[in-house]
Amino acid sequence: MDLLSPRPGVGQIKPYRSQRPPQDGRRWIDLSLTQNPLGPSHLALAAYREAASAIHRYPDWSQDALRHAIARRHSIDVDHIVCANGSEELIHLVTQAFAGPGDEVLCHEHGYRGFLKAIRAAGATATIAAEREFVVDVQAMIDRATDRTKICFLANPNNPTGTFIPADQVQRLRAGLPPHTLLVLDSAYADYCRRPTYSDGTEIVENSDNVLMIRTFSKMHGLAGLRVGWGYGPAAVIEAVNAIRGAFNVSSPAQAAAAAALADAEHEEATYAHNAQWLPWLSRELERVGLRVYPSVCNFVLARVPTDPSLGVQAVIDHLAHRGLLVKPVADYGLPDCLRITVGREEENKALIVALAEVLG
Repeated sequence: MDLLSPRPGVGQIKPYRSQRPPQDGRRWIDLSLTQNPLGPSHLALAAYREAASAIHRYPDWSQDALRHAIARRHSIDVDHIVCANGSEELIHLVTQAFAGPGDEVLCHEHGYRGFLKAIRAAGATATIAAEREFVVDVQAMIDRATDRTKICFLANPNNPTGTFIPADQVQRLRAGLPPHTLLVLDSAYADYCRRPTYSDGTEIVENSDNVLMIRTFSKMHGLAGLRVGWGYGPAAVIEAVNAIRGAFNVSSPAQAAAAAALADAEHEEATYAHNAQWLPWLSRELERVGLRVYPSVCNFVLARVPTDPSLGVQAVIDHLAHRGLLVKPVADYGLPDCLRITVGREEENKALIVALAEVLG
């Protein structure tokens, strides 16, 4: 009897492997995941604890309270919002809803790798457009689009490069894509990018019928462990996602905590201020100890390890691990000699620099 096997695309997916430290009792400094070093809002924690008393009941399928909180916070139409188990679930849901075998989905060269996982899981074909100096090349993406292109993914700002393209270039991309192509804007790091030329995509969603914007509560709001993401788009796209998502895909405590987090402007400003102070400090210090650091508008930096026959990325990772520090290798993004390093607390950032100075000399 032949063994049951998954579709070919599934076989191309590598299971996620975190930089999880060994359970040896040590206190690890984890700068490998793009988490909020300040933790969650005290309002979110209070709402989470209160909701915990009712976890014997199923969550609100309509996600009504959370969607209304998002609508108020961002001044958008509540009927055009859908929530999910993190923004990554939304990426999978929209790909499943609009692409499949025989279809193409367009991505950019060093774009978020969750896109490729969703594309392969849906049985579609990924088309990759080259970037320029780690920045999305809009013309290259337009040139790669075909009649078979059902979705175009754009991470803006992008993980792991930390770069972004301005709003007028996003508009140019939308105008240059085929009308039948859904442009999906992954704006997970939008809260950190307060450049005057940047937009999370709200305006383009409201002036188009084929654009979906995706956001998350994992970064600025510090709720990575609860897995809450949301999307804003045209009615037809929201309806399609609602049709296939799990009925109770966002837990009650997660919905309550996320709604409360939106009301804590003080926590949001403290998080932004912390990043605004320590992102440039970390970039300068990493350069000082010998890494090449690329400009970032996010809560992390992309750093290239110097070419040295006696030293490589793995040697640096191993030394940092020996010192109780975790950083993110990004070989899977086509960047084998680079590391993604999250901005941590003051003592964590300084411990990282000390450990890197030891190994880089």
